[in-house]
Amino acid sequence: MNYYTPTGFHFPAEWAKHTATWLSWPHKEASWPGKIDLIYPKYCEFIKVVSEGELVRINVKDEQMAAFAKQQLIIAGVDLKRIEFFEFETNDAWCRDHGPAFLINADTKQKAIVDWGYNAWGGKYPPFDLDDVIPTKIGECFGLQVYHPGIVMEGGSVDFNGKGTLITTTACLLNKNRNPHLKQQQIEEYLQNYYGVEQVLWLGDGIVGDDTDGHIDDITRFVNEDTVVTVVEENKNDENYHLLQENLEELKTMRLLNGKQLNIVELPMPDAVIYDDQRLPASYANFYIANSAVVVPTYRCANDDKALDILQECFPDRKVVGIDSTDIIWGLGSFHCLSQQEPEV
Repeated sequence: MNYYTPTGFHFPAEWAKHTATWLSWPHKEASWPGKIDLIYPKYCEFIKVVSEGELVRINVKDEQMAAFAKQQLIIAGVDLKRIEFFEFETNDAWCRDHGPAFLINADTKQKAIVDWGYNAWGGKYPPFDLDDVIPTKIGECFGLQVYHPGIVMEGGSVDFNGKGTLITTTACLLNKNRNPHLKQQQIEEYLQNYYGVEQVLWLGDGIVGDDTDGHIDDITRFVNEDTVVTVVEENKNDENYHLLQENLEELKTMRLLNGKQLNIVELPMPDAVIYDDQRLPASYANFYIANSAVVVPTYRCANDDKALDILQECFPDRKVVGIDSTDIIWGLGSFHCLSQQEPEV
């Protein structure tokens, strides 16, 4: 294990060119109780869109799971030549959080991986032992240097502008169920050292229904080096209204490394998605930026088209594609939570 800081490496912005997108094939019925069969058509539609611009690399348990996945992908019209399977067994499908955090060194043209600790969002959903070792397995497979900071960190809790700035939330990273022995300044040092950033911006709470304790990828995302989109709730009686207004006001006070204010684009929230008497963390901010497209979760409501139009303006060089996530969100995450990009050096 290597506990040293990866000098010269950094975590690129999501819109930087990808070699591939990594996924872990969904198989845990407890994550989508009573609905797991319903998610595959939209999950495979997501893969089809992403694979048009890059490889898609999928973690599976064994040949049997790979065969089932291929069957579903063929039904969706996916070109299997764009898909690679790896027999790395996982506990669950949330590759953003348990997958490898790929770093690149632009000067030496090297790629490396950070293998943060993973405890299923504060020990909520054991077991998670298989998920916890996925980054190291991938690193060994590709002969990459793997760094082990020795603390818990999830990919969905951080977002990057590619120019030295990372944004996150206190609700998640300062939660006592992650790294109770660390104070905010110490966590910042880990983020700076292992992600190769110079600045950490902090927001407060995440949206209602988010079982990750407030992941940033459900509320505020960089769309270029000085612009964020942030979700706002228009209904003052909705339980998300005040906390999202507080985040918006906080964003307005922030400055980037060059002293500039953030450009802030407001993104609406969808209508509340409730299933089995549970408010689900439906958000348009959980989009995934692939090489040739931006895939946005939609929820069969009036704000879907409005959100897609706003994001299309943010990404003029990519097609913005909405895919119905109403069944997928029953798993308490969507397309960004399910995917992890592998950048090109």
